[in-house]
Amino acid sequence: MASNSESSASGQTGQPGQEKPVAIVCIGMAGSGKTTFMQQINAYLHNKKDGAVPYVINLDPAVLNTPFESNIDIRDSVKYKEVMKEYNLGPNGGILTSLNLFATKIDQVLNLLEKRASPDPANPARKPITNILVDTPGQIEVFVWSASGTILLESLASSFPTVIAYVIDTPRTSSTSTFMSNMLYACSILYKTKLPMILVFNKTDIKDASFAKEWMTDYDAFQAALQADENGNAFGGQEGEGGGSGSGYMGSLLNSMSLMLEEFYAHLSVVSVSSHLGTGIPEFFEAVKEKAEEFKRDYQPELEKRREQREENKKKEREKELNKMMRGMSMGGTDPAVGDIEDSEEDKMETLSSDEDSDEDAAGAGDEGLQSRYGEALGSNETTAEQASFIKYIHSQK
Repeated sequence: MASNSESSASGQTGQPGQEKPVAIVCIGMAGSGKTTFMQQINAYLHNKKDGAVPYVINLDPAVLNTPFESNIDIRDSVKYKEVMKEYNLGPNGGILTSLNLFATKIDQVLNLLEKRASPDPANPARKPITNILVDTPGQIEVFVWSASGTILLESLASSFPTVIAYVIDTPRTSSTSTFMSNMLYACSILYKTKLPMILVFNKTDIKDASFAKEWMTDYDAFQAALQADENGNAFGGQEGEGGGSGSGYMGSLLNSMSLMLEEFYAHLSVVSVSSHLGTGIPEFFEAVKEKAEEFKRDYQPELEKRREQREENKKKEREKELNKMMRGMSMGGTDPAVGDIEDSEEDKMETLSSDEDSDEDAAGAGDEGLQSRYGEALGSNETTAEQASFIKYIHSQK
């Protein structure tokens, strides 16, 4: 059987030819239509004729009702209002603490996902899941920039190809300043999560997103729109001062940002959808397919490298703690009393055995032999201060 790293690198679930499901994490500001978008992509996958249904995870502890059924719901294990009451927190603090508590169960979540991603021998008719849909709180900063959000995303990405869907409220992005604010937000999320991203311009039944796509691909078009906003006093300056006292600074800032983000735009997938009408959903899943391949090609090797580095750091830390414990037990030869005990043990072994290997056996009972046995006994477990103190206590009683 292949190792976990080999399985991840090949994109398999452990079954030959079985592709891992793609995890789609929906992130968006409050009011962007993120939850309704989740409903549409969930319904789209259920209506497909291949018989494979998505696995839905809700990570918003404060939502009252969701228009879709969740396979895993944070509200089932963490009570948001009780958390607020118990820890005397406000709304955002309650959401953050709820996510922290839920993050302690991430191993159980991954076990369930791995189980559903593989064929069930007891139920051959049930097909493995092909998509994992994750809904997140509307307070983006609570999820993206929190330790629990990082743990959840990294754990998910370590097991499955993971794609970020950043949902944007298109009608509220029609001005150059709000558009640039959204792009900077998307850029920060991309570099924080280090995962492939799709920009989802939502609510296109109200306003078409063609203007946004043009601004991202045509620098001159954005400059023309920026000039129009300046002339229309869109930045709130004083009349008679070249289109507004603040417009000069704002115009220069937005112009510089648009130049800076050109490389950022070049690596994004952009789709226009209407969560209300359900348009653009097939195009979204085409983009998901492309980003999943990009994940395997560009992102997964980096994730594997980071995982190996963490394992190496853990190994070094275990060795460090083991050496520290052995020094604390005075097994390094610095304590004369211990040296006398070792010598007496060696003499005893020599008298008890006339075999030629007696000296080697005695050496094995020394520092290195004892340390190796402690290392084997500890295995992969972390050496805690309590363990070291207890062993030191036992030694002092002899």
